[in-house]
Formats: sequence, C-alpha cells, structure tokens
Amino acid sequence: MTVVQLDAHPDLYDELDGNRLSHACPFARVMEEKLISRLMQIGIRTMNPHQRHQAERFLVEIVEARLWSLEALATIDGPVYLTLDLDVLDPAFAPGVSHHEPGGLTTRDVLGIIQKMPGKIVGADIVEYNPDRDPVGVTAMVGAKFLKEIVARMLG
Repeated sequence: MTVVQLDAHPDLYDELDGNRLSHACPFARVMEEKLISRLMQIGIRTMNPHQRHQAERFLVEIVEARLWSLEALATIDGPVYLTLDLDVLDPAFAPGVSHHEPGGLTTRDVLGIIQKMPGKIVGADIVEYNPDRDPVGVTAMVGAKFLKEIVARMLG
C-alpha cells in the first residue's frame, strides 16, 4: 500500500525530546517496521538535516510545497491511504492548526490531489485541527470539505 501524506512536516524524527512515539516520529516507526511499501509526502516545507537523512534512509518520496504539481501523482497506483495534516495548507487557508508554516498549499491544490489521486483511496485521516486557533471556523469548514471529498472518492 502507498501512503500519501499531505503535511508541512515530514514526521520522520527518530525521537523528539527523548520520545520515540512523539507526534513528530510516526513515519519513522512505520518505515522501520516496514508497515507500508511506499511513502510519498506532499507539501513539505520544513526539513532539517536529520529528517532529510531519515527520508533518504527510508526512501521516502518528498514533494516540497514549492515544487508541487499534479504530475507528482502520476506514479501512484494500487491502494492508497491518504493522511491529511491540515498544516499542509498555507495559514491563509487554515489558521486553525497548531504549527503554522507559511508557504503551503492552497485549498484548491488539496482538493485537486483528493479528486485526481490515481488508485483507490482505501483509508484516510485528517489531523491537526486546533479550534482554539480557528476563531471564525474557516479551518473547520475546509476540513469538512476535504472529508466530504475523501468520502466521495472512497465510495465512488
């Protein structure tokens, strides 16, 4: 199975502050255990040398936000699990997240990914919504739209 991760951060740390189960480490654990055959990360815009080394070590395919285009999806086939961290979006489109990273994807970019993803989406999650940082509810509205589109793809 291919996992497509839409995120500002690669979540590949070996450990963060001594915690190997931190929110910044899940994909290091997944790749170590060989639980998936392929990890493609789209929208990444913060990577330090350790994370870059981890990506190389695990053969993670990274499409940085600044290089994003729909052509990146062309090599995907077979079943896909989509994990969507709302901070993949630029804070202008999703202020209700805990870790703002300017320079992200647009809402239209993410809708295009969901709608045009090759292969069958067999599972998905949406994470990182922080209602305390979403005073007018725009991030909740965008997250709900993404959920509707993901479900439509899974049922279609």
